[in-house]
Amino acid sequence: MKKILPLILVICLLLFLAGCSENSGNNEAESPQTALESALGPGTAAEPNRDGEDKTPPAAEPRGETVQLKLGNELLMSKYHYLVEGKRVGLVTNQSGVNSRGESIIDLLAGDKSVRLTALYGPEHGIDGAAKAGEYVESYVHPALGIPVYSLYGSTRMPTADMLGNIDVLVFDIQDIGSRTYTYMSTLNYCMAAAKKYGKPVLVLDRPNPVGGLIVEGPVLEDPYITFVGVDNLPMAHGMTAGELAQYFNRKIGAELKVIPMEGYSRKMIYQDTGLSWVQTSPNIPDLDSVFGYMATGLGEGTGIAQADKFKWIGGKGIDAQRFAGLLNNTGLPGVTFVPEIRGEAGGVRLKIQDYHSFNPAKTGIYALAYAHSLNNFTVPKSGKTMVMFDKIMGSDKIGRYLEQGLTPQQIEANYTPALNKFKAEREKYLIY
Repeated sequence: MKKILPLILVICLLLFLAGCSENSGNNEAESPQTALESALGPGTAAEPNRDGEDKTPPAAEPRGETVQLKLGNELLMSKYHYLVEGKRVGLVTNQSGVNSRGESIIDLLAGDKSVRLTALYGPEHGIDGAAKAGEYVESYVHPALGIPVYSLYGSTRMPTADMLGNIDVLVFDIQDIGSRTYTYMSTLNYCMAAAKKYGKPVLVLDRPNPVGGLIVEGPVLEDPYITFVGVDNLPMAHGMTAGELAQYFNRKIGAELKVIPMEGYSRKMIYQDTGLSWVQTSPNIPDLDSVFGYMATGLGEGTGIAQADKFKWIGGKGIDAQRFAGLLNNTGLPGVTFVPEIRGEAGGVRLKIQDYHSFNPAKTGIYALAYAHSLNNFTVPKSGKTMVMFDKIMGSDKIGRYLEQGLTPQQIEANYTPALNKFKAEREKYLIY
């Protein structure tokens, strides 16, 4: 019996080890990639639905690697190509309408034998982005393609029936900078309204919001102040992509709209996270510091408080640069410090953005304007029979009245916050990411 017991123990140990080895093999076989292939079957892949929503199950993201962002225009030329095949395409774009390799969407569609590119449409600054802000842009015939290039910043800002007569679908691909007052999204709104009027479907190729999708800030535009520099009830910083804005606009317009969403994009991304190279969107927005400085320095239209160095400096006459910098720095605005700098007769500050993720451009702009008023008591522009640009930019006459009343920036922020919170709740319905 004593001899048999050790033999039994050895046999049990061998059986136990064999079982462990089998279990280990099962765990390896059920890796995420293998499990996905088992679910779909060998060599199969889910196709995008015809409603434009991609239902492909997400593959497991490899550890230590980043999913490459794919723009809407790249996905149009691959999995959503059926939306333009065999159709006459009208394209609203400019020099910013490129894919991640820098290839123009104009060239890609013009070179696609299954598509007929029949018309181009250019926003403010023209299709090449070279015209100055507010400069009239003429329509013309494209010298290489022989098709019309219709200006939407010339005799009309909304496509006419004739402009849309020779197309089957209107495609929009322009890079925005995340501010309500930047007119490229106004052009999107007007194009959607025209498409609805003349029975044309609209296809928006989505792109990142360069200042991110988390910061939503500033006074919300009120209905009486809807203009081309503020086409809808948005705050100064809306935190939405072009596709999300299109869905938001469409609650009023009712166009036949499809958005080609990006892949690999999330709301927390700013442009620096995308891996994309910045393409100058307009003459005064050559780089990302100009993008982030736009709302922070460019809100003082008509007040004498102005931006300089392509939205990297703000100030004006009668401003003590040291005091201005001190007020702003002591407020503790996130992600930025202010360096006093005198430019000619004007005192001001240069923005030194240190954390682009936490920096809040629109809030910074309101604070800078309020502190500037406390230092030089500038005359606040007032609307009468004609609406002044200051009120158009603010989307209301309330900010001007708050400045005249001597309210602190914190009080001004508290006053616009209820409407801002209401917008944030409404906005949720239209978010894609």
